[in-house]
Amino acid sequence: QVQLVESGGGLVQPGGSLRLSCAGSGLLWRFAVMGWYRRAPGKTRELVATIAPIDRTNYADSVKGRFTISRDTAKNTVYLQMNSLKPEDTAVYYCKADFGGSEYWGQGTQVTVSS
Repeated sequence: QVQLVESGGGLVQPGGSLRLSCAGSGLLWRFAVMGWYRRAPGKTRELVATIAPIDRTNYADSVKGRFTISRDTAKNTVYLQMNSLKPEDTAVYYCKADFGGSEYWGQGTQVTVSS
């Protein structure tokens, strides 16, 4: 059974930083495409960043230069380092794994950017 558990969310002031973590189990981590998505209040869920098995990364234009996705295969964990946070980054952030023709989601972690 695949499980993804996010952590690291919280309240931060504009311009601040947070690092989200997604710990996984039940899949061959190094072969999965991992991603971070978010859903802001009143909006649909959107892609934030993805990282492929060969560590090729992809980012939404809105976060390029501010967010960095990375993975630690030995720890079965993917990270999202978020810098220069803005109020519009406020959302529930979800971890997703694409593996073996299926997709798996974590439960989400709230990020609130406010002064």
